[in-house]
Amino acid sequence: MLGGVILENLAKFPHCLLLTRVGQFYESYFDQAAEIARLLNIKLTSRIYNKGRIPMCGFPLSHLDKNLKILVQQNKRFVAMCEEFPRYGPGGSKPEFDRRVVRVITPGTLIDEPFLNQYENNYLLAIDSLDTQSSHDGADTDAPKVVGLAWIDVSTGEFFVKSSSYDSLRDELARIGPKEIVLDKRMESFSSHPIRIALAEEGNFVSYIALNGYIPGHLSLCKVDTDNVTASVEGEDFLTSAISALCSHETSAINLLTTFLNANLLEHMPTLSLPNRENTGGRMQIDSHTIRALEIRGGAAEGTTKGSLLSVVKRTVTSSGTRLLARWLCSPSTSIKEINARQSLVAFLYARPHLRDDILQALGDMEDASRIVQKFILGRGDAGDLSAIHSTILIWASIKKRFELEKRMESKERGAIAENEWASLDVLMSRMSDLRVLANRISMALYHRVTVAEDETSISGIVSGDGTVNDDDHPAPQPKSKQSFAYGHVNWTIKPEFSEQLTSLHATRDNLLFEREKLERELQKVHDVPSLTLRASPAQGMHVHIQKSKRDQGKLAASAHFVKIAESGSTSSFFYQASGFSLSLPWSQLGGQIVDTTNMMVMAEREAFELLRSEVNVLSSDLRRNARIMDELDVALGFAILATEMSFTQPVLQDGNTYEVVNGRHPTVELGLLTVGRVFTPNSITLAPSCRLQIITGPNMAGKSTFLRQIALITILAQTGSFVPADNAVIGIVDKLFSRVGAKDDLFRDRSTFMVEMLETAEILKRATPNSLVIMDEVGRGTTVKDGLAIAFATVHHLVSVNRCRALFATHFHELSDLLGYSSNGKGQGVFEDVGFFCTDVDETEDGHFAYSHRMRPGVNRDSHGLKVAQLAGMPHSAVIVAKEALSWLNKTDNPEEAVKSAQLTTLGQNLTTSQPNNGPLA
Repeated sequence: MLGGVILENLAKFPHCLLLTRVGQFYESYFDQAAEIARLLNIKLTSRIYNKGRIPMCGFPLSHLDKNLKILVQQNKRFVAMCEEFPRYGPGGSKPEFDRRVVRVITPGTLIDEPFLNQYENNYLLAIDSLDTQSSHDGADTDAPKVVGLAWIDVSTGEFFVKSSSYDSLRDELARIGPKEIVLDKRMESFSSHPIRIALAEEGNFVSYIALNGYIPGHLSLCKVDTDNVTASVEGEDFLTSAISALCSHETSAINLLTTFLNANLLEHMPTLSLPNRENTGGRMQIDSHTIRALEIRGGAAEGTTKGSLLSVVKRTVTSSGTRLLARWLCSPSTSIKEINARQSLVAFLYARPHLRDDILQALGDMEDASRIVQKFILGRGDAGDLSAIHSTILIWASIKKRFELEKRMESKERGAIAENEWASLDVLMSRMSDLRVLANRISMALYHRVTVAEDETSISGIVSGDGTVNDDDHPAPQPKSKQSFAYGHVNWTIKPEFSEQLTSLHATRDNLLFEREKLERELQKVHDVPSLTLRASPAQGMHVHIQKSKRDQGKLAASAHFVKIAESGSTSSFFYQASGFSLSLPWSQLGGQIVDTTNMMVMAEREAFELLRSEVNVLSSDLRRNARIMDELDVALGFAILATEMSFTQPVLQDGNTYEVVNGRHPTVELGLLTVGRVFTPNSITLAPSCRLQIITGPNMAGKSTFLRQIALITILAQTGSFVPADNAVIGIVDKLFSRVGAKDDLFRDRSTFMVEMLETAEILKRATPNSLVIMDEVGRGTTVKDGLAIAFATVHHLVSVNRCRALFATHFHELSDLLGYSSNGKGQGVFEDVGFFCTDVDETEDGHFAYSHRMRPGVNRDSHGLKVAQLAGMPHSAVIVAKEALSWLNKTDNPEEAVKSAQLTTLGQNLTTSQPNNGPLA
């Protein structure tokens, strides 16, 4: 029968690796066994099936999470989980098992697996373009280029939708960071489609699904806004109107997403909340290259956050707060109202360190409520999760109470409340729901605060969404013998008084256990066998157990009431025949009643747990809203702590193109210097209509690139709602942020470093608006000096005359300043009169030593001091001397070819071969 089920499931899920639960193991059979054994590095064996041998492998239940991480997360395989479900007979007889696939696990549909990163969203993204056949095989190039995006984090229930374009798709992928992308099955044959090309180039993991008809019933009538906390929206016509407000691409993307979820979550498919429709106009757009180049979310080392902006500014104490912070940093706001509200909350907490410490401690004790609620909605979870919801609700109430106490204290001390200071917090707290009734309900139901199942027979580990005995997808191990049930030894988590049925069953069980103890004592006394105990096991049923004493064993062996059924070492087991013996009920009957009663109690607790879970699900929108409010509070509290620790200041955000920062600092570099006892050199900047673009020149290693990145990061922090590393900052809202800094070749796409840089430059020139901020570093490098200078000049011209945006342009082409008309007043001329010029320097001493001055000053530095960097890098001294002489010759003439033809220069290397190395300072 097992083989038939496996073959049936293999045919039903041909695209998956099938893991079948057999007792305490997960096993794989037939051809898949060899692949799984190779991937998991476990032994491949075989077993007899249908008069032949077939390959098989397996691993213990305890290794499931580790192996799922290897199969799903590391090797991107789909894994179909076939679980076993026991069917119990009367009297505790050995159960039979049914088996079925309950879920297909994919990289984008993780729920509560231990290897799920608690600090990152695990998004599944569906991309739909109705013009499936455009842009391939000579299709109409004028076809629409709109795509619908719908993405969800199955572990939290956060659900979003928006429209985008082919041109912006890479930016959306970098911002969302999906772990898996779903496309229409028809797309699989269109390898030249621009969406397919973009996904291949970005290295995303892609799955395909056949699109079904759109079913609005997948969505609930409750909208949970995960970007701005709002009240629930109810009404019969709301769902229809909300769906009709979506464009056809967005609707199709939702359909694609829900179809994929249905096909893989199976029994765990939840009812989804309405998606939040993202408004691109309300968020700063940061292109994919800029997100990576500025190391906003990830560090330079792939797969880590070390050195990233996120890692440097993170002071959040909850995992959900950290996830929100990461989203905000990659998608800052462009709404002054929203930014000011966030800043107001940060300023409020910044000014009250005593309050900040109390709230910080409370937040640190909270559980990840959004993921726990989602587990319940998916039909999972246990009593430990109920307890976590209970404690978290109480913490929410205590935080709100602490704020109320603070307000009363301030009113008493000051005589009045500064309403403007409290406004943002009051609005936030007013949106919280009072859920203490639910907390009390859970408290009255649970025996005590459960964290994990304390025993393999604990009810918290044997409750599933469909009423079967299991632990989430993984059925809990059954008791090793009937003895636990026969003795009533189960770790109950629901109090008997929760329901009349539980009260009655507990009373019945207590009476039966008393009868068991009474029977055991009577048997010991009547037969004079002190070591006698009443036991139960699947193999031997209800029996009498004798341990060690040969005298006791001999007495029972001689009695007509006992039949020996097993012997092992110093112990023996007997079957007890009570005929003609006037004691209590025979053990076989009494033990069976205990087991049956215990089974009924397990079922009753399961029903009680499911009732409590359903009560939590009814309030899921309120729970999620409260959790989101706490996330915002956690982020704001983190910003306040950051401002205190790093001396950040509150920026002023306004409309217009002003950009003034006094003594700004690079947050990541500053922290790195502080760890080694060094001080960061701050710099100021002013960008205004009269000076929208600045040319930055100066030596290598003197901080030009750091300055550029610093300005971009300050902008991101300001529009996220944080204070910024500066003495003062006034910033006009930036709608788009672009960077052309740092580059490397792309061999996979057959692109040289120079080609990559030109592609990035082209995107900036095509997309930047007057409200954008652009930072560009060394545009034009990687080709001849004349070509590079011409490209740099053309880029500046386009930024000034066409884009008219705020921009910083760092270059080593100091001749560029001449082309732009640099004059003694520090400005350009003609169309470049709005261009400013700033530079860094090298400070040299008389003995030949030097130091970099990272302070920006007006002007142009015409010496890049590249030889000094070469010396610092450890270039051989003889090579440095040759470079110095060559540079001297090149500086003597405007024609480098004539300098190269010089006999002295061409023989210089040969003349130096006899010189002795000297590693002293370069004069």
